Amino acid sequence: MLLFCGCKQSEQQNLYTLDCQFKDNTLVCKQNVDYVNTGSNLLTKLCFHLYPNAFRQDAKAQVVSLTNFDKAYPNGFSEGRVEIESVSGQNVKSFEIGGQDKNLLIVQLVEGIYPDERASIDISYTVVVPNINHRFGYGNSTINFGNFYPIACVQEDGKGFVCDLYNANGDPFYSDCANYVVNIVYPQNYVLASTGQTKSQSTKDGLCSTQIRADNVRDFAFVLSEKFEVKQESVDGIVVKYYCYDDANSSASLQTAVKAVRTFNNMFGKYPYSTLSVVQSNFVYGGMEYPQLVLISDQAKGRDLDYVIVHEIAHQWWYGAVGNNEYVNSWQDEGLTEFSTLLFYQQNSEYGQDYNQMIDSLTQSYKLFVQVYSQINGQVDTSMDRRLDEYETEPEYINCTYTKGVLMFDSLRTSLGEKKFAKCLKDYFKHFCFKNASAQQLVASFIESSGVDLEGFFASWIEGKVIIK
Repeated sequence: MLLFCGCKQSEQQNLYTLDCQFKDNTLVCKQNVDYVNTGSNLLTKLCFHLYPNAFRQDAKAQVVSLTNFDKAYPNGFSEGRVEIESVSGQNVKSFEIGGQDKNLLIVQLVEGIYPDERASIDISYTVVVPNINHRFGYGNSTINFGNFYPIACVQEDGKGFVCDLYNANGDPFYSDCANYVVNIVYPQNYVLASTGQTKSQSTKDGLCSTQIRADNVRDFAFVLSEKFEVKQESVDGIVVKYYCYDDANSSASLQTAVKAVRTFNNMFGKYPYSTLSVVQSNFVYGGMEYPQLVLISDQAKGRDLDYVIVHEIAHQWWYGAVGNNEYVNSWQDEGLTEFSTLLFYQQNSEYGQDYNQMIDSLTQSYKLFVQVYSQINGQVDTSMDRRLDEYETEPEYINCTYTKGVLMFDSLRTSLGEKKFAKCLKDYFKHFCFKNASAQQLVASFIESSGVDLEGFFASWIEGKVIIK
């Protein structure tokens, strides 16, 4: 059941119905998409991302950088993919696997669908899960199903479908909120964590069948493990669950998650769902966000573990509820999420993390990055409005997206004052909850809420003109 808290659900959303069966590191799926044309033009075709195909042997896209390859693939390269077996429906003319790198399912329609009209599409496919410690893949302890199914590409007026390739930098995703009904069948020795809320569960012949409902979410993900222990606690009417297998201080970790939800509820606006699952997993990076579910690497310990939990939960507001094109403006969710993490520590002094010291540390780190890159290349591009595939290195992406994003929002908070800045965040969340906001819309929202002309401020930071001393 959704807690709306000022966020309104749109009836003009896609409905995904999935029936999935897991066996031997494959997932056999039948999927129906009740698709609605939310654009302003007639559609004669539909496009769906096929993210698992980025994990193929011959894929053009990289899913991890060379620096992280061995950590991601401890047993050597392992292939993943999605095999589309059939696409049907009354309005389906034909389909093909296309795009730049077999990254799209393109469905041609018999008759076009006009704005606000719907089309029902049935897709049968098999997902082959790779042995990789990633958002999609299996490791020694968990099987992670992130971005595993065909998901509709976002339509943008004047641009058509947005169909960017997978990229090793950041989170190369962009999606609209939709509704989901998902049934997953799996061996009963596994414990399931997922987006959404379990509506029913049964076991028969050694298999567990779980039906899940998730409304107004921009993605659906789940994790299976034979090792999970589950702890839970309620905060502000929200059930927070912690799935773990290697955490000696699991009760403390759960409390960190609970405090993060409570803190961000007060800062930004109430979390708009009834459940949140924090899931320890085999993951090459620190963590990964999905609606109502966050992955936390089992390599994170101590203070790092707390930090990752807080950061990923902050993403429930900045990406989960308020969406953006993470491929084009990754600072918009990552910078704001990282800054929100620092705000959490300022509000929760018992963690011993001083806000001002963290800002000073990030400032010095960023200045060192600029100095080193300037010495090596003769110059350094510090612009923030770049696509993921335009960052030449991972450190460049991190410094221009996370670190500089934090410094920008800290500078803005200092300029506006805490009261005005807090109002900007709350209004931004309220106005764009369950929607996608462009960078221009974020700027416009902050201008309207603060009553201050911030165009020049944001431009100087985003375009790389500001000098950080």
